[in-house]
Amino acid sequence: MKAVVVTKPGVYEIREVDKPVINEGYVLIKVKYAALCYRDLLQLRGYYPRMRYPVILGHEAVGIVVDSRDPRFKPGDRVVPLLIEPDGTCQFCSRGLEAYCTNGVSYGEEVDGFFAEYARVSGNALVKVPNDVPDEVAVLTPCVLAMVYKGLKRAGLEPGETVVITGASGGVGIHAIQVAKALGARVIGVTRSEVKAGVVRKFADHVIVGARFSDEVKRLTGAGADLVIEAVGTPTLNESLKSLRIGGRVVLIGNVNPDEAFSLRLGYAILKDIEIIGNVRSNRSDITELFRLAGLGLVKPVVAGVYSIDEFGEALSQLSDNSSRVGKVLIKI
Repeated sequence: MKAVVVTKPGVYEIREVDKPVINEGYVLIKVKYAALCYRDLLQLRGYYPRMRYPVILGHEAVGIVVDSRDPRFKPGDRVVPLLIEPDGTCQFCSRGLEAYCTNGVSYGEEVDGFFAEYARVSGNALVKVPNDVPDEVAVLTPCVLAMVYKGLKRAGLEPGETVVITGASGGVGIHAIQVAKALGARVIGVTRSEVKAGVVRKFADHVIVGARFSDEVKRLTGAGADLVIEAVGTPTLNESLKSLRIGGRVVLIGNVNPDEAFSLRLGYAILKDIEIIGNVRSNRSDITELFRLAGLGLVKPVVAGVYSIDEFGEALSQLSDNSSRVGKVLIKI
């Protein structure tokens, strides 16, 4: 089968590899769509020390079960994988917190991922996709939609609250707007591009264009935002914190500059009573709950481009070029 194989940091090949063989507890899926993520770029740049080589890249997918050695799944089931392969038995897995599995290994990093025609996946990592959820939504759910949903739940979002979303035109941001709206929030999207703002305006209640946005957030809200989804990282985090009302919360998702440190003024955070929430991955329950929202038509996929495996280099270039891209880049198998 054809796959995107990373052979060493910064180097990948599109080549023929053997179809995976499954054992007890595993299923073989035929990948329908896989999605590119900024994490894929960081992995190719060598930022993930647990990356093993060679490894098939990719951690976002939707596929069809073609063979199963797990009684929970049968051929024909449409499924999505979690971002990690959980053991299903640790203290976190037993509580439904698979994202924190103490023995979990990451797809596309420590075990083969999904930029391939077929993939071997643990039954512990799979969630069935309802019939009313299209592939283009399903493929974005574990890493983007359900991950954002989990962060908003952890932050205690209440209907009617105001949420600011940075990087609002990106693959995470444009979908985070929709998840927050589905949960009853008023959403302010932030982007640096007036061109891309036109798309953001289709989803957000308000759009702010520019690197300095905290004053405009305060003007729109009076006291500041209740919550910020920080989908960029250090370039916007200071403005995000300044945008919050007293007692506000910020959920950290994006990290476009891993080498760049951020200096937090503790007095500011303490006196403003700010809650800072890191957010990683999603649990099976988050995915199931998000599928319910998607089935109601409350979340739509925004796709910047669709490519084949042979066009992976072009897809990667589009992901890297943030000048005009809005939404996610997909690989159709």
